[in-house]
Amino acid sequence: MNGKKVLFVSSELVPYLPQNEVSLMSYETPKMVNSNGGQIRIFMPRYGNINERRHQLHEVIRLSGMNLVINDMDMPLIIKVASIPKERIQVYFIDNEEYFKRKATFADADGNLFPDNDQRAIFFAKGVVETVKKLNWTPDIIHVHGWMASLLPLYLKKYYADEPLFADSKIVTSVYGQGFEGELNEGMVSKIAFDGVAEEDISFLKQPSYNNLLKVAVDYSDAVILAAEEIPEDLQNHISNLDKPVLPFVPLQEFEEAYANFYDTEVLK
Repeated sequence: MNGKKVLFVSSELVPYLPQNEVSLMSYETPKMVNSNGGQIRIFMPRYGNINERRHQLHEVIRLSGMNLVINDMDMPLIIKVASIPKERIQVYFIDNEEYFKRKATFADADGNLFPDNDQRAIFFAKGVVETVKKLNWTPDIIHVHGWMASLLPLYLKKYYADEPLFADSKIVTSVYGQGFEGELNEGMVSKIAFDGVAEEDISFLKQPSYNNLLKVAVDYSDAVILAAEEIPEDLQNHISNLDKPVLPFVPLQEFEEAYANFYDTEVLK
């Protein structure tokens, strides 16, 4: 990984959110790349339940200030950063008062998914790309973790298809077993179509379930990592029919060599 640039885009990340399979691997994988001489950038949403004072988040004025159009609405983009103690790893947070101020990640106190999770996912995907463009940082690999980040491959391949910064970037999506029950807003397809993406390219999202979100993510990725032992059967079957590199699940204590080898021999070949 020496000198390679890897952009990590994740729904969740320790130590900012509780540990689960997504937040842990979203931390361990960039740590591995960093320790092997790679250059990294990490992006996640700035949910309202992240303690800004404890984690010393601060706004980056030079990166903030632009508006992203989401379903014909101008939504201000705020960028914050923090450093993970002891690791010398910086994390960029995508923020917006409307989407991320509430004191929860994906659902309310009763476990109901937020009705605007679809718009939050669109905002997050576009916010990451626009910020990386401002940084003028060209990643060799873009590694996606978690369903809130799952629209990034689609937007890179469709909405940002002519963006030269990402012309040679390879996209990897890690697929986890843990998602959400039910579906996101049924108007999700029309909101993505507003950005000029053909509805036939996102037909799965007419039923925006966890499995279908991840199907779209892997379809527009260059390679896939199975990051959990238990993947929903429907999703597993879809992935098995893909004509692209797939890394089978490896346990945490063995992942470093497996992921580094997969990056070098399958993703960057």
